Amino acid sequence: MLKRLLAIFLVVATCGLAAALAPARAQDGAAPFDADLQRFAEILGTLHYLRGVCGSNEGAKWRNEMQALIDAETPSGERRTRLIAGFNRGYNGFQQTYRTCTPAARVAIRRYLEEGSRISRDLTARYAN
Repeated sequence: MLKRLLAIFLVVATCGLAAALAPARAQDGAAPFDADLQRFAEILGTLHYLRGVCGSNEGAKWRNEMQALIDAETPSGERRTRLIAGFNRGYNGFQQTYRTCTPAARVAIRRYLEEGSRISRDLTARYAN
């Protein structure tokens, strides 16, 4: 089940979420979906930490997903800072809570995969061309 959710999340996240959202973005201002993107970034940070603690052997996979989001979205200034802060908040928040993989950490991973998948589906459905 977890592998299936992970696969769905990755497909949705990498199949052009940010590219699909780019046309809807205001040139220099905040986009209407920025709060969702910030939450998505926080989830990526959380997964980067928790999947590593739980021995997933994914290396920098979730950090690379965050970089791909930034590269595709090309935020500047405060917008970029907020996205990166969201990723770091997700990572640091769980780093303080979990030093080893626990059943609760595995539940958190599953929930964040589900939430990330939902956010990416919703954003794509709402803002894709």
